[in-house]
Amino acid sequence: MKTYAVGGSVRDELLGLPVVDRDWVVVGATPDAMAKLGFRPVGSDFPVFLHPETHEEYALARTERKTGPGYKGFAFHAAPDVTLEEDLRRRDLTINAMARAEDGTLVDPYGGKADLERGVLRHVSEAFAEDPVRILRVARFSARFGFDVAPETMALLRRMVEDGEADHLVPERVWQELARGLGEPKPARFVTVLAQSGALGRVLPEIGALAEGGGLELLLARLDAATAFATPVRFAALTVGLAPQDVRHLCERVNAPGECRDLAELAARERAAAEGAAGLGPEALLALLERTDAFRRPDRLARLLEVCESDLRARRLSRQVPRERIESARKAALEVDAAAIARGQADNVAAAIRTARTARISALLEGS
Repeated sequence: MKTYAVGGSVRDELLGLPVVDRDWVVVGATPDAMAKLGFRPVGSDFPVFLHPETHEEYALARTERKTGPGYKGFAFHAAPDVTLEEDLRRRDLTINAMARAEDGTLVDPYGGKADLERGVLRHVSEAFAEDPVRILRVARFSARFGFDVAPETMALLRRMVEDGEADHLVPERVWQELARGLGEPKPARFVTVLAQSGALGRVLPEIGALAEGGGLELLLARLDAATAFATPVRFAALTVGLAPQDVRHLCERVNAPGECRDLAELAARERAAAEGAAGLGPEALLALLERTDAFRRPDRLARLLEVCESDLRARRLSRQVPRERIESARKAALEVDAAAIARGQADNVAAAIRTARTARISALLEGS
């Protein structure tokens, strides 16, 4: 029985990156042998065990065979006679198909180290095409490392899309990979790979429609401009240009979490007004603040302005997001004692508060 560190930990170690989690493969073992060593079995699809002390995952070396469509249509075979090379062959990319033996020896049967040095994402075998999630994973790794996709791998991605494999992706996995891809250092590369492979219009049809007709360059520029911001802002920047109902349909289909959905829909409705706030008068400024719920949720307004900043930078416009004007108007409106007005006003309290806030914003603008 031999144990090897495999996958991402070996890759990241060679890249000089910190290793957070380690996965292990055990060759020449059986479930009974693992249990006798104190390992605890987890999962039901194939034999995976937790180390009794470190709680890291140890999987028996296995092969897999395609039995149906999608990423769940596989049958696994784990036995003592499965070799390490056979186990590594079922993995997606050469950079993820390396192992480190207990004595430190690097096991690299498919050229992963050379591809790391060249900055290339290359599939290990034709079995890559059996799992549609790998389309998204290649895009995500390109966004993480800035690596190019090997021509033969890009051709395989296109063939997978043409064969309908991408149509079997379930919403949860699409969102999981999309969110992780958007959170990487180069999120525009995630969309670029999907566009080049033909998967963008199949997986995210609303975004695919935006990219058609020369819109891809602006879409990518918005993502590049949003890299300083959090994932919800990056997602909203991705959807800039979509009508509110299209944003809603996209979010519903991929089951986007509420935070991302809320900001994307808000940007679809209010981006133009926020970007043009320099020309808004007191009443229009107050209306913008009310529509964005800026008095109760200033963080929501701040993220909207980050989306606007990404959009203006991507379009290379000379004007800036009027942050100071909007924030000053918000602070001025908050100076109004709404409770005092409510105590002294029998009817139309909301209208009276709005009038007072408008007057306060007007005085601020006149004095600036």
